[in-house]
Amino acid sequence: MVLPSTSRIGSVCLTVSDLDRAERFYVDVLGFTAAARSAATVSLAAPAAPMLLELPALPGARPKPARSTGLYHFAILLPSRLDLARSLRRLAEMRWPLQGVADHGVSEALYLADPDGNGIEIYRDRPREEWPQRNGQLQMVTDPLDVDGVIDEMAQDERPWQGLPAGACIGHVHLHVADLRQAERFYCDVLGFDVTQRYGPSALFVSASGYHHHVGLNTWAGVGAPPPPAGSAGLRYFDIQLPDRPALATAVERLVRANVAVAEQPDGWYVRDPSQNGIRLQALGYSGGDS
Repeated sequence: MVLPSTSRIGSVCLTVSDLDRAERFYVDVLGFTAAARSAATVSLAAPAAPMLLELPALPGARPKPARSTGLYHFAILLPSRLDLARSLRRLAEMRWPLQGVADHGVSEALYLADPDGNGIEIYRDRPREEWPQRNGQLQMVTDPLDVDGVIDEMAQDERPWQGLPAGACIGHVHLHVADLRQAERFYCDVLGFDVTQRYGPSALFVSASGYHHHVGLNTWAGVGAPPPPAGSAGLRYFDIQLPDRPALATAVERLVRANVAVAEQPDGWYVRDPSQNGIRLQALGYSGGDS
């Protein structure tokens, strides 16, 4: 049994070392809206998306070590190539450095990091009928991005920057793991994702509904890499959202049968993958406390 086709990634929770600095970056540079704030946490949204990021602060937190599991990047999916161009222009206006750009065949992407070193991808998808295939199998690539072509999208667009567009969401997360086979067993055999592409011996992409990937998994931080030490900035958990309560119950049941520890909280079910990356399982619209 696989995950329902309408399963998706929800919000991402990241520990940051300086809440004011992080909020300025995510609001002023990337275009999120601060939806809620306390002395210790800020929640960030986009139009028509109640919450995409939750940023709890841990003053003095250090970036996670290079050789550790955890977040490789989370990815902000934009509705169109024009939206990608507008984000690229905003990054240039704010003089925020890019770490790379790429054309993956299925998508066009920009790569950067937040002030705590958390990896971020901003991307737009091509239509599914244009995704490259070989012998009936998806073939994502890493080719140079046509930056001029992206910028040309703005030739007739003189609107001022207004932040993230309606329809922006978290498209996928990409994780460092310690053991790729172990990760595949967890995400595919237990949770029920499908493998969409194997990228040599060191990376794997999985999804629901034939999407190019909802979760990327790699051992680029080293096979056997340990979790980040306590007190590190970085990923606390990301959401896997199921379409309804029965689908959520089925996913939890599969985890229990596989002897994976799960804990119910008012906002969902919490679990860790074999590399100790945190996950929150939710049903769409889940508010907790009445199950």
